[in-house]
Amino acid sequence: MKVKKYQAKDMAQAMTKIKNELGHNAVILNSKQVETGGFLGFFTKKSIEVIAALDQELPPVRSKKKVSPAKLNQTEQKETPNQLSSEIDELKRMITNMQGDGPSASEDYPEALKVINSQLIDQEIHSNYRSLIMKNLLRRWYKEEGENKKQNDIKEWLESELRALTSEASFGEFKYDKKYLNVVGPTGVGKTTTLAKIAARAVLQEKKKVAFVTTDTFRIAAIEQLKTYAKILNVPVEVAYSMEDFKEALTRLQDYDFILIDSAGRNYRNAVYVEQLNEIMDFNDETETHLVLAVTSKYRDMKKILEQFKLIKVDKLIFTKLDETETLGAMVNIIADSKIGSSYLTTGQNVPDDIEEATQGNILERLIRR
Repeated sequence: MKVKKYQAKDMAQAMTKIKNELGHNAVILNSKQVETGGFLGFFTKKSIEVIAALDQELPPVRSKKKVSPAKLNQTEQKETPNQLSSEIDELKRMITNMQGDGPSASEDYPEALKVINSQLIDQEIHSNYRSLIMKNLLRRWYKEEGENKKQNDIKEWLESELRALTSEASFGEFKYDKKYLNVVGPTGVGKTTTLAKIAARAVLQEKKKVAFVTTDTFRIAAIEQLKTYAKILNVPVEVAYSMEDFKEALTRLQDYDFILIDSAGRNYRNAVYVEQLNEIMDFNDETETHLVLAVTSKYRDMKKILEQFKLIKVDKLIFTKLDETETLGAMVNIIADSKIGSSYLTTGQNVPDDIEEATQGNILERLIRR
């Protein structure tokens, strides 16, 4: 079998080329529209790419001219097993490249871009976003004479693409333009410790008069942990078991500048718990809700948790446990998916030290550096 790829301005021209070279017995295996340029189809002029094959056990019919016996015998010769295997492998490679994201797709990138592609895979950037980024980097490589660029220049291109991917999200810490910060999240993400870090920043740096309210009555340890932090910071704690308790607590704390609300750390993949939270909490214009997610979690789990919070408006994301993983791509994935930015990043258990304001720049810088 002989397999070949053709490029032409339209199908009619492609068919003419195929008939002239392979004859009327050739068959079309695949076709797609590409952009002229001959390299992964990333240039401006439209063309068509066709993969055709000829079973050489049949003599190709190129014209009505008489074919000599010698020539006919040559066309009827069968390929060796090695030749056939090689052509089948080439066919598989071409079809995989046409699909755009198979293991061999990156083989056609310039060496410097192969490095970037490998890094994005290693950081678990979602394949859809990775394909978009690499397509744009490749286009820029040729338009800006990438062969003469240094690796640092290419990393700047990468940062630009990642910024575009997360440009619709809003970043930055709580600005105290609202009185209440409601912190929610599943179990095991370090929610209560994060709450204490935010409170410490408010007390020590912003000189705010701070108080805690907790609705996490399912775990005695969580209440005791929050009370310990409150004692260290010399701030009050109110425990709310119902909506009535919650309203009364806020009334008692009305003279405070900033009130942090610690919600129950339960399994938010179950929508019932979010509904219960919605019943006990009063989400109003004076409240911001920040969802805590651990970057050690799987991306699909983060998506599921965020999806369950459709009943409650999530204003920002807090990413914890950055010190416990080398893979940060899930942060970019979830921000790009949801268009929700981040307020804080935490990097350890120390209160109040291991927390920093989340900005688009420091999230992307961490990702690129790793």
